[in-house]
Amino acid sequence: MNNHQVLKHIVGIAAKSIALPCSFLVLLFLCASTTPASAQAKIGYFSYNEAFKSMPEYAIAERNLSSLRAQYEAEMKRAENEFNKKYEEFLEGIDTFAKPIRQKRQSELQEMMERNVAFKQEAKKLLEAAERDAYFPLKAKMERALAKIGQEQGYACILNTDSNACPYIDPNIRVDITKALKELLNSDSL
Repeated sequence: MNNHQVLKHIVGIAAKSIALPCSFLVLLFLCASTTPASAQAKIGYFSYNEAFKSMPEYAIAERNLSSLRAQYEAEMKRAENEFNKKYEEFLEGIDTFAKPIRQKRQSELQEMMERNVAFKQEAKKLLEAAERDAYFPLKAKMERALAKIGQEQGYACILNTDSNACPYIDPNIRVDITKALKELLNSDSL
């Protein structure tokens, strides 16, 4: 099967599936066209999640993120308990408070609730940023490893199969690189 046949086969599959994005088709076209006509194109594929989670740095990042997440959750729980206590005190005395005191306490409860909601939103943003920061060097390492394997093994392209974006790759040109990638990621050669 030459590159033209491979490309025709892949485009035929893609045309049947509306779920494949146009950029994926362009990628496949580029992969198939970068190899000389006389050579057989090799396509590597791997599970990004499996390789990513196999990295020792991933476990460290997850522990750190889990610890940070627990701190934010503990603070949110503390604030929630404080709000609930003040709310219960307010409900117990609502009938005995003078109108200005009742309004003052209602206002305090409203402000407390708004601060708690704002803190939850800020904590979510901070956790997302911490996750991006923790994973950035791991993703960069993954990119270096993929480039090294691709260049050394002569792959026309390497596909991530996690999202089932490529449900079929011709067995004559595909190579599962997940194991080799995991070994490279866990070695000191990057």
